[in-house]
Amino acid sequence: MSHDHLSPASRVVALGRQPRVPGAGVNAPLEFTSTYIADGPVNYARAGNPTWSAFEEALGGLEGGDALVFASGMAAVSAALSLVPHGGAVVVPSHAYNGTTTLLDQLAQSGAVEVRRVDPTDQAAVREALDGAALLWVESPTNPMLEVSDIRALAAMAREGGALTVCDNTFATPLVQQPLGDGADVVLHSVTKYLSGHSDVLLGALVTSSTDAGRALNARLSTARLLGGAIAGPMETWLALRGLRTLHVRLERATANARELATRLESHPQVSRVRYPGFGAIIAIEVRGGADAAERVASATTLWTHATSLGGVESQIERRRRYAAEPESVPDALLRLSVGIEDVEDLWLDLAGALDV
Repeated sequence: MSHDHLSPASRVVALGRQPRVPGAGVNAPLEFTSTYIADGPVNYARAGNPTWSAFEEALGGLEGGDALVFASGMAAVSAALSLVPHGGAVVVPSHAYNGTTTLLDQLAQSGAVEVRRVDPTDQAAVREALDGAALLWVESPTNPMLEVSDIRALAAMAREGGALTVCDNTFATPLVQQPLGDGADVVLHSVTKYLSGHSDVLLGALVTSSTDAGRALNARLSTARLLGGAIAGPMETWLALRGLRTLHVRLERATANARELATRLESHPQVSRVRYPGFGAIIAIEVRGGADAAERVASATTLWTHATSLGGVESQIERRRRYAAEPESVPDALLRLSVGIEDVEDLWLDLAGALDV
């Protein structure tokens, strides 16, 4: 049954279900097995699992393509970078998830890739950097500076030069944007974050288009998963699918909270700058007083969790420059706020009190 006519709020609930036949379960099965009886579509669990298939159907439907689930976000990043030929150039935002940039730096040290960093909002600079490149890596918004790119324009530039475009859609989720429709070749998710939404699983995913070219990429990425062993556990995948069912209501509430908090933070005397793209539930603020002041704020909250992840139901806060991998262009006093679904007044009282410490 096609669900293409449904709104995103309904699709997150309806996709990835079993056929509606008498006696069938409402939810997808959780299947624990390493081996299958011969002569079926799958003979070994490294190649497939019904629980994977249900999650992949749901995420693929939301993104408008074909999904593959991986053991973690970084496993998905590694598989996506396997598309780059040896020595090929990768154009990447100056500010991006530091797991991605750290892996790229390691690959560059061995000569496997050439890394070209660029301001993704400067289209002239991106076009110049794409000369002879094999792959364009896009984050929109970027982590943690929340810069927003014109995905359609950047993907078109990449295609003109023969480069692939991979777009990390973790922050926005498919409910906000679908990069395949804007010309991206591969969409990446850290499923750990908003898609699962409860800070209890590690998973990643890649999505390609349903075109012939997209299916060819999907086959290459599937082989990278199979031979690299970056496979998801069925329990984690089942939990992620369960979490996905509430993505719309979680994101709706968290976004409403983030918008209200961003407005209030603009006028707080201890905040020198607020970065908020106008959508989603991530805010970045710069605190007056430098790194020490920012650390005090993060440590003083009692409702906000001082932690390094994001996208869960609980609000999380962290100073990003506490990690050596963050570029020096990220301000010392920048705090990344992952706004959760708690009562916004409680969140404000806790955060404002910590800022006033």
